[in-house]
Amino acid sequence: MKRKLLFGERLMLGDGKTPFNGVFPIKIRGEFSAARLHHALLRLQQKHPLLNAVITYDKNNRPYFATANEQPVKIPVEILSRYSDHDWEAETVRQWQTPFRTELEPMLRVSWLKGDGVSELLTVFHHCLIDGGSIMTILTALFELIDNGDADIGQESPIRGLADIVPPEIMESRKKKIKVNLIGNIAVLALRLMPAGKKAVERKKDYLIHWKMDEEMTSQLSGFCKRAEVTVNTLLCAVLLQTFKEVRKEKSHNKISCPVDLRNINQHIKKDNIFAFGSMFVVSSYPELDFMSNLRAIHHDIKQKLKKIDPYLMLMVLEKAHPVLHKFSRFLKHSKSSNDCMFSNMGRITMPYQYKTFEIETMYAPTAIGPLGNTTSLLTSTCRGQMDFCFVASEGYIPYTEGQAIQTRIMSILKEQLKTQLQPA
Repeated sequence: MKRKLLFGERLMLGDGKTPFNGVFPIKIRGEFSAARLHHALLRLQQKHPLLNAVITYDKNNRPYFATANEQPVKIPVEILSRYSDHDWEAETVRQWQTPFRTELEPMLRVSWLKGDGVSELLTVFHHCLIDGGSIMTILTALFELIDNGDADIGQESPIRGLADIVPPEIMESRKKKIKVNLIGNIAVLALRLMPAGKKAVERKKDYLIHWKMDEEMTSQLSGFCKRAEVTVNTLLCAVLLQTFKEVRKEKSHNKISCPVDLRNINQHIKKDNIFAFGSMFVVSSYPELDFMSNLRAIHHDIKQKLKKIDPYLMLMVLEKAHPVLHKFSRFLKHSKSSNDCMFSNMGRITMPYQYKTFEIETMYAPTAIGPLGNTTSLLTSTCRGQMDFCFVASEGYIPYTEGQAIQTRIMSILKEQLKTQLQPA
């Protein structure tokens, strides 16, 4: 199999040497052998062709995902000794910064912090190939196979190009083609003319701040959102915007970006497809409104923004922008940040946690960090009734002490709102 990278995939691949890595750590109690893990990974490679892929380039330096017909290179597993419950945090940061050898090895690897009866399994992936939706599919099958090496996990029909995810009636629509060409040409011209700063922001040291919300507070938060008729995602957006305003003051932008999983709005991208590129919308608050009024206004804004997303048009337009990809990449790296952070909530993780010889004690929110501008992000997920938070940033964008203040203020705002138990109007 060989296919060209789509625009978003190329953007995240970059030069193929600079890391743009995601890490999904999972804490496990119990035991399984390295042989069972290696067998499970091999079965995953048999199901998903792109887990065997390396990057190759044509004569014009255009990158491709390419899989060899002969025996594929195995997914690497590094086994390390586990000394404490916090080792996974330092290992996560190390894995962010360790590049994949994209022309030689698969863009997935495993770091196993192995202790006596308790371990953390960190699945590391290149973001040009795998996103949050893909990694959940991979891990669900991985643990099923560790538990039962003969389990039937099916066979993926991989995405081989744009035609697999954009219906032919849309690809061939004259009206759509005119719109795509118009928007694409304007975007390309704008990118060609767009000035970028002479010097990229110095990123400095990357860091991770992790914390959990207990079951009681997580349940209270869910109940609060149901009564207010908003989503947990919306509530966290409102809290995050207020937090940045209070902590960063004049340095705040009143903007957070939220990724959209295209699988939810594009039926041609299947749940088990390896696919890494989503859409994005920006959320802002209303300074003149109180917290609850803001919450409802943001909830309405998000619903409207989601309705307006045209996943087919976006993908088609971006494919017109390949000639200015390097210009766009440079612009992202060299321009001053105009948003506070990226926020992604994976929601409630429903994959099984009880297996024959082990159990998943918890899943930490997956994180990712790359070279395309502001690295600041808040990532959340809920596993076994507890909400998990990972705040990711770099000292060049947000000093560590401010990151700590952001963590503290997020939790204090949530506690204040739960305490008041304000009823929706």
